[in-house]
Amino acid sequence: MEVILDKKYAGDWIYRGEGAANLVLGYSGSIPAFIGKVMRLQKAPVNGSKSMNSPTALTVHERLLWKNAEDIVATSNKELACQLFVKHIMSPLLGSTYVDSGMRVPASKEFLESVEKNIISQRPASRVDAAKVDTQCDSVLLMSDHSLFPRGTHEVEPCISVEIKPKCGFLPSSKFIDEGNAIKRSITRFQMHQALKLHQEEVSEYSEYNPLDMFSGSKDRIHKAIRDLFSTPQNNFRVFLNGSQIFGGLGGGADSTNFVTRGKFEDALKCVIQGGDGLRTMSFLQLVAETVHNSGVLDRLLEVQKLDNLDIDGAIHAYYDIVSEPCMVCRAFSKEKMSQRYLSLHSISLDESLKIVKDFLIAATAKDCSLMISFRPKKDGNTGSPYNNLYLESSNQFFDYKVNFIDLDLKQLKKMEEYYELDKKIVTYYNRMVETEERQKKNTSTMALKTAN
Repeated sequence: MEVILDKKYAGDWIYRGEGAANLVLGYSGSIPAFIGKVMRLQKAPVNGSKSMNSPTALTVHERLLWKNAEDIVATSNKELACQLFVKHIMSPLLGSTYVDSGMRVPASKEFLESVEKNIISQRPASRVDAAKVDTQCDSVLLMSDHSLFPRGTHEVEPCISVEIKPKCGFLPSSKFIDEGNAIKRSITRFQMHQALKLHQEEVSEYSEYNPLDMFSGSKDRIHKAIRDLFSTPQNNFRVFLNGSQIFGGLGGGADSTNFVTRGKFEDALKCVIQGGDGLRTMSFLQLVAETVHNSGVLDRLLEVQKLDNLDIDGAIHAYYDIVSEPCMVCRAFSKEKMSQRYLSLHSISLDESLKIVKDFLIAATAKDCSLMISFRPKKDGNTGSPYNNLYLESSNQFFDYKVNFIDLDLKQLKKMEEYYELDKKIVTYYNRMVETEERQKKNTSTMALKTAN
């Protein structure tokens, strides 16, 4: 019998975290169908009475964009369209072994309103101010809790999991990148975005993490990437022990990892990682790095990210042709500059424009998703397990591990203009930061020279 989530079930769901569009809750009750599951709830903006939910799943232009995915186009439910996108688009690209599209479960408005009240005190203030639970939805998405192994709460061995947002793992080389944005060819989007986030006080410190290290295929560089994420987790690195978070931020970012935080984390690892004080954290980070390297899953992810082969500087022109509007980007350029670089993009067929934008949006999902890796120590290296396993030399332990991609959201076509504007802002603030640093260095050198004389 199908369970409808009503108000009486609201207290069994606990806050796990959130992103820009969704909240994630874990289950703490006793109903077998929900044990080992997490729930994703859509959010609605606080300052706009208009809900993120809509009675029409896709716009006219989006139906044109996804016309080859009949199930997605046919549905009138936005949440179901998102689930079908994961199932029919992202799962084949990334591998069905690593992707869980979940299932929709009916939910009453009273259930959603009760959940909203229950979790509001646990959410970061900035998230509460921006969005709330979308109580206009009539269903929620249930997925396996990838921070656990199946029946993980009943296993004798503990389970430790890490959630990583790898971000974009390559530098764009598109000929359509404007000269003013040439820095994009040599500095990663993640690193440049740090300058804007610092300015907007979204983060308190510049992260040393470089996605190119994570995607390099080099065990040493991957290990460096994991260490950098651990040092400055922001919202890109979280760790769970038996399903409960023990490290990293919840819905917002996390400050740099200080001595106290390191000590607490080291202590929490006692039940999973063998070794003396000060060594367990190092072993855990090594375990994560070796698993990322051995699994090869980031090779798959990078391939999907590279579907964006024109960069937003190129794809935005195809977008305006699809929506049959004058290109606002070309309007900002002189006729000579436009003819030299962009007229070719406005001369292609509609099908070619659709492919460019569709590939860009799929790549955007791949650039923004998370990787969940779960570990379970094995006794005596017993290989009678359906999971992959790895030997960690530093702790002399064998581990089962499993890897899943999560947060594979369908990106709305109308966000193309937002992507373009954000990209310009990111480049502007990064260049401004570099100019400020160079000016400070020059002033320091001048002062030192004057002092010496």
